Amino acid sequence: MTKIAFGCDSAEDLRLYLESCAGMGEARLTTRYCPKRAGEMAGGSLYWIHAGTIIGRSPLLGFEENGQGRYWIRIEPRLIPVAPRAKRAHQGWRYLEDKDAPADLGGDGAGGDALPAHLAQELDRLGLM
Repeated sequence: MTKIAFGCDSAEDLRLYLESCAGMGEARLTTRYCPKRAGEMAGGSLYWIHAGTIIGRSPLLGFEENGQGRYWIRIEPRLIPVAPRAKRAHQGWRYLEDKDAPADLGGDGAGGDALPAHLAQELDRLGLM
């Protein structure tokens, strides 16, 4: 599934937000409807879109009614960097088929062989990645 990283100015902002939820053991995002395919999404990931590019993913833990007529999307509080891929903005969330999911870059996004998110986005925009 894909979702916009709304309110985040960068991939680093998103990573810091997710890490701030680590004490709870999960991050929760509110959505109006539970996905009809929730059962088959178990063990999948939520792919984050920032500035028109998929920048990372967070493993899905499940969905839970929050008692106010809405649902929580429960995810692990970590951001796994992925090979950047252009993706248009949309409201809410959208399904992402396994065959269309970008590959993990490896590392934790804090160094190593992974490119900084802004550089990877620009290379993808130019068609070089």
